[in-house]
Amino acid sequence: MSKMEQHLDATLEQILELARWAPSGDNTQPWRFEIIDARRLLVHGHDTRDHCVYDLDGHPSQISLGALLETMAIAASAHQLELRAMRHVEAPDHRPTLSVDFVPAPQLEPDPLADFILPRSVQRRPLSRRPLTPAEKAALTAALPDGYQVHWLEGAQRLAAARLMFRNAKLRLTMPEAWQVHKSVIEWNARYSEDRIPDQALGVDAATARLMRWVMQRWQRVAFFNTWLAGTLAPRLQMDLIPGLACAAHFVLTAPRKAQRVDDYLAAGRAMQRFWLTATAQGLQLQPELTPLIFARYVREGRVFSATTGMQQRAAELSRQGALLTGPAVWETAVFMGRIGAGPAATARSLRKPLRALLVGPGGRP
Repeated sequence: MSKMEQHLDATLEQILELARWAPSGDNTQPWRFEIIDARRLLVHGHDTRDHCVYDLDGHPSQISLGALLETMAIAASAHQLELRAMRHVEAPDHRPTLSVDFVPAPQLEPDPLADFILPRSVQRRPLSRRPLTPAEKAALTAALPDGYQVHWLEGAQRLAAARLMFRNAKLRLTMPEAWQVHKSVIEWNARYSEDRIPDQALGVDAATARLMRWVMQRWQRVAFFNTWLAGTLAPRLQMDLIPGLACAAHFVLTAPRKAQRVDDYLAAGRAMQRFWLTATAQGLQLQPELTPLIFARYVREGRVFSATTGMQQRAAELSRQGALLTGPAVWETAVFMGRIGAGPAATARSLRKPLRALLVGPGGRP
């Protein structure tokens, strides 16, 4: 047994085995665990700002870390343990470090959401258009911490949200910086993937997947298809417009105030995970739609995200459309966005790295 595993008793192992299933952008799993003793550990986080255009400020990765913390807390409740977490303020924002203690809590009831940690997944294919019931909406609203709100985009607004996603997809699919990300995070000819997104979970048909695989090998091919053969049309129809119409609603989660600090995004991730697990418990499927919020934030902060002429202007127009759709106050305090509806669970999905691959030594060293 390695030194990293010496303090990994059965209870802590069970907690971490569930916690590692927390959602993360492109299945990056931006966390590693340093075991201190049977009830204490350090979470060494990292972001992907050095190579991912969707994470240039690290906030999406911080949301994922928040989801990890909430998943830990839910898993620990089954053992009558309460999670207490503290962020190390001296750690750089791009490598946040968190001390986590599990404290005995004999009166703590097991959180029923623990049963839905493993079934929760992303469903990128069409869902039922059946409207959410009042009971479903009430459960989802009640899942949110104080100050967080859910704003529903239904009816005509569902169509407007689908159009926004369709237009936003063109920005993503015509940007060299995004192509580099997409090329690296898709595992082709796969139903499952431990550290990426399997192509069978993308929501496109087999013919489109084969074409995408060939085209995406080189940027020159991507540029040619986009310029002369409407190369973005089929993927945008299948991955954005059709699913955007085929759902019960789109939704936006807002924080009590505009998120700015690392702690704000950790809290947002915890709220997001409770909302998502509650949706799973209600028999609903969900797909995140974060990129419009990410690029809108870049626009507001004047962050240059592409060297290609016109991309900043297109992002600014998309941000304006998003603000018109939700209202400026909602758009500026939004921390998560997605589509939701009844439907079968995904038959292809991202898995996770085994726990032993996530354990590190002192200081986060392998």
